[in-house]
Amino acid sequence: MAIEPSVLYFGTPVVLLSTENGDGSANLAPISSAWALGHTVVLGLGRDGQTARNLRSRPELVINLPAPGQWRAVERLAPLTGRNPVPPTKAEGCRFVPDKFGAAGLTEEPSHVVRPPRVAECPVQLEARAERVRPDVAGEFVIVEAGVAKVHADPRIVVPGTDYIDPAAWSPLIYNFRHYFGLGPELGHSYRTQTPRTQTPRTTSSPGRGGVSGRSRG
Repeated sequence: MAIEPSVLYFGTPVVLLSTENGDGSANLAPISSAWALGHTVVLGLGRDGQTARNLRSRPELVINLPAPGQWRAVERLAPLTGRNPVPPTKAEGCRFVPDKFGAAGLTEEPSHVVRPPRVAECPVQLEARAERVRPDVAGEFVIVEAGVAKVHADPRIVVPGTDYIDPAAWSPLIYNFRHYFGLGPELGHSYRTQTPRTQTPRTTSSPGRGGVSGRSRG
């Protein structure tokens, strides 16, 4: 049947973007449109948000990937903005809060090669630079192409002795038609995988599949 949904969030990872405000403080914003190609991450942002404003002037950012158990922290950020006054294009009920990290109950952790801080509790953190910031074809959003310069990962989700994320230990938080989900059990793997496994998939708790993890040591 043909339908006309109001949004097309058909299942993409949630990302928390750390950027730098004009006064040097940090802004933190959740987004639900992100995908990677090689070491480039493409992001879709609201046109009038503080994140888009920051990246036009200060292109450094951190792309933090929360685990499923952190969805409440993400949702605490959802009705907040770093813009003051609040843009009229923001949803009803949106309010200005200068300390987004504090409002979400998350911790700033210094980055290595960019100025904005990482989210210490996120199991995966990508330090990056926005190489291209442009409007989408409808003029309602902003598309950012960011080059990743450094990757941090919680040691518990890395295959020992390698630089590979263990897909059995890591699960991103997924935003699916405005609802939060984690991944289900593994069904199989691609012939191109670098982490093939013959044993039974893990069932123990991990930073990617359980609750909020501790500080990343990556």
